Amino acid sequence: MIQELVFQQSYYWLPLVGFLIGLLATIVGGGGASFFPPVLILIFHIQPQVAVATSLAAAVPVGLVGTASHYRNGNVNFPIGMAFGLAGIAGALLGAGISSLLRPEVLKTAFGVYAILLAGLMLLSNKPLAEGAEERQETYRHLSGGRKASISLFGIISGGFAGLFGTSGTAPAMAGLFILKLPLKLVIGTSVMIVLFNAISGLGSHLLLGQVDPVLTILLGTGAALGAFGGPIVLNKINVKKAEKKVKGLFILITLLVGVLMIAF
Repeated sequence: MIQELVFQQSYYWLPLVGFLIGLLATIVGGGGASFFPPVLILIFHIQPQVAVATSLAAAVPVGLVGTASHYRNGNVNFPIGMAFGLAGIAGALLGAGISSLLRPEVLKTAFGVYAILLAGLMLLSNKPLAEGAEERQETYRHLSGGRKASISLFGIISGGFAGLFGTSGTAPAMAGLFILKLPLKLVIGTSVMIVLFNAISGLGSHLLLGQVDPVLTILLGTGAALGAFGGPIVLNKINVKKAEKKVKGLFILITLLVGVLMIAF
């Protein structure tokens, strides 16, 4: 049973935290939303299950605003994003169910291990796109059966991580998108759309389990929505190819640090 939260003065910082993470999520892809749970747990000392549910709730406005903004800027492959998102629904429902069965300290440690493994995988795959990839913008209809199966697999895994840990589940989704050789901006924009599917699916499950705190959701989600407006604008003003390596490197470092802190504290 989830205990009722006592409102603390520190919660007034949540809109600012939401803004910064929402901005980050729509610049680097939905993966920025994976910082919601550790911030809520480590800084605001919110119970892991509630933090997971609140994170998914905050990721919904990030996904809505970010997807709309990226779509207007031509950064979303809608058919492929839809295929990932639909596959992720099953994973998100399963992940949320498993999350409710774990003890808080186990869920917190599991998230830390997940973050460290994720940082390692990103480091191993931290390679630039292949030559000519910027011109390959395939649609779902033209993909082979094997590549469609890969989308389903990565989509289910992505949704599962979202429901279980309250993260965006973007890493598996972005891995699948990179396998399809989409341009970087399309990978980023489409991943934000996938985050939206994952967040809605996982949030629905956690709502049924009574693990969503409305006050935390409003404070964090409002800031996240405002931050999500700015990400696509910033993305279109920078040289993505030049910034890609530095952004990925910083993201990997922060993810690794988050994993260590979640296990240690």
